[in-house]
Amino acid sequence: MTGGGSEGTPQQGALRAAFGGLTTRGRSFLAAGLAAAACSYVLGQPDLLRVGLLLAALPLVCVLVLHRTRYRVAGSRTLSPDRVPAATASRVLLRMENLSRLPTGVLMLQDRVPYVLGPRPRFVLDRVEAGGHREVSYRVRSDLRGRYPLGPLELRLSDPFGMCELTRSFSSFDTLTVVPRTGPLPAVPLAGETAGHGEGRLHSPALAGDDDVIPRGYRHGDDLRRIHWRSTARHGELMVRREEQPQKARCTVLLDTRESAHPGSGPDSAFEWAVTAAASAAAHLLERGFSVRLLTDTGQCVPGPDSTGSSDSADTAGLLLDTLAVLEHSEEEGLSAAYDVLRGGEGLLVAFFGDLDEEQAAVAGQMRRRSGAAIAFVLDGEAWHRGPGGIGFTAGQVPVAERLRLLRQAGWTALPVVPGDTLAGLWRTAADQAGAVSVRVADEGGDAYGAARAATGGRS
Repeated sequence: MTGGGSEGTPQQGALRAAFGGLTTRGRSFLAAGLAAAACSYVLGQPDLLRVGLLLAALPLVCVLVLHRTRYRVAGSRTLSPDRVPAATASRVLLRMENLSRLPTGVLMLQDRVPYVLGPRPRFVLDRVEAGGHREVSYRVRSDLRGRYPLGPLELRLSDPFGMCELTRSFSSFDTLTVVPRTGPLPAVPLAGETAGHGEGRLHSPALAGDDDVIPRGYRHGDDLRRIHWRSTARHGELMVRREEQPQKARCTVLLDTRESAHPGSGPDSAFEWAVTAAASAAAHLLERGFSVRLLTDTGQCVPGPDSTGSSDSADTAGLLLDTLAVLEHSEEEGLSAAYDVLRGGEGLLVAFFGDLDEEQAAVAGQMRRRSGAAIAFVLDGEAWHRGPGGIGFTAGQVPVAERLRLLRQAGWTALPVVPGDTLAGLWRTAADQAGAVSVRVADEGGDAYGAARAATGGRS
């Protein structure tokens, strides 16, 4: 829940602006009064002059009264929630409060919203008593991810006769964040996952020796058997040995955002599929206890290199989704910047690639050497953007079958992605292929071991 608003009196316009607020009815009355006055002078009818003055004076009096009216009105806006997945509605609550001692007249309230969120909402508020308030609400929904400003609120004042309308604007804004939609993925074991789960989880040793211990201050409830007396004597206060801390398995989600790799745009484009899939993969791996970071071809890394990796998974998921909400195509020509960011021992590497030429396929092959296991989802741009007559490959572009072959030769578990594919199905297929590769490697290793024992007469 977020709230935003503006309190106090909207700024009063100048008298000239008030006259500019004359409605069609007010202008018609003014024109009829002037015409009646002119006709009374030509025809010599004094009674017609009195009628003309009355018609002309009515809109002028309404303008002056409305201009002098000083309502003290407070406006606020509340979004519930302020971060929503794409194609999900958010409720916007508007509250108008009369802070003056006089009741207001009929008010028209409207809120400015981007066109992608729907039509501009307008509401007519009845007379608001002194100290009273009115609440109205509307819903906004977007199929496109992004950050969208809401506001400012506009309050339209009118006189009882409808002769004049003045618009007062508040200055407050709120922001609605539309993040990519995330879908559930099957809980299947992936290559490189055992290091982060169960008995295979890595641990940071709490104690390598009396001289290498890293103690901390004693806390209420700590076991007295963990007190480190040498450090206690050195610091003058009770110090205890640290417990072993499990290290989370690490995973890097690599998203190729190059414009040349993902031609086209819109909610049904290959690029939007890749962004949504990256969000789903990151959220799934965070739920499974991985320490996840997002890396793009530009070298941008979220969370950044200064992160300790100990933040809550919900906070990390929110940070990743907020980043993906505003991610756009990049102007990069290749994947070298992302390769430079990768370090050795990355753990699991999950990549979403677009079109690759031979040079970038070779760079992706080098990335594989810096990870424990690597899974690549390669989007077939030709299938995503095939028109009635099909499209041809640009110079240097490699067909998807060749891209898959190059990546698999480098050690990737690579799968093609065509329109209609779901990440859940591809995720299970990737796990099956990775498991088959592991079994094959183990079998080959066992066969080689048996052959070696036979050649040596069974000697170890």
